[in-house]
Amino acid sequence: MANCKGPSVARPVAKGEKTSMKIYTKRGDDGSTGLYGSPTRVAKNDLRVSVYGEVDELNAVLGLCRAVWQERAAHTAPPGSVDLDVVLARLQDELFRLGSELATPEGVMPPPHLALIAIVDSERMEREIDALELELAPLKSFILPGGSQGAAHLHVARVVCRRAERRLVEFAARTTLRAEVLTYVNRLSDLLFTMARAANHRLGAEETKWEPRKQA
Repeated sequence: MANCKGPSVARPVAKGEKTSMKIYTKRGDDGSTGLYGSPTRVAKNDLRVSVYGEVDELNAVLGLCRAVWQERAAHTAPPGSVDLDVVLARLQDELFRLGSELATPEGVMPPPHLALIAIVDSERMEREIDALELELAPLKSFILPGGSQGAAHLHVARVVCRRAERRLVEFAARTTLRAEVLTYVNRLSDLLFTMARAANHRLGAEETKWEPRKQA
């Protein structure tokens, strides 16, 4: 069995000295990790850890979406329209908050400064979906992921979001999970789909419709 070390003792910090988070602690070398507010460590393949890992992966993909969009889509938003870069930045913040909540074990209060995901966050996304759809042709058939690079990356984010949602549903069946969280993640994938369509529209990239083949 691996040796489980206790927390390291921090040296005193001099007044005015800047501190930083240590990247490696070696405490996870045995395959365990800590949760917020709990002295008990859990395995890194624990379902809770897997769930907030999925959310972390989604956040990273959104960071990639932002980078691609910033490089390729400057000044493409119509005046007064939804700014995709601003939305992506906000979503990254919200997902970090969600990950913090998920990393807090049941029975432990989340960090007091943490604003939990709420129904107003889902309602904001609904308004953004409605506003973006005003720019777009009505959706009358399935479309294939792709088009511009900006849209293709947003489609990747959408399917990563759906995977995170599936894990959250599994997690909710085993422990307590606020309904607002499931609503939020479900609405987020809808928003990412609509943002992908808007990205193609603003960049002049044509959507590829899926045409089912007729049986010979």
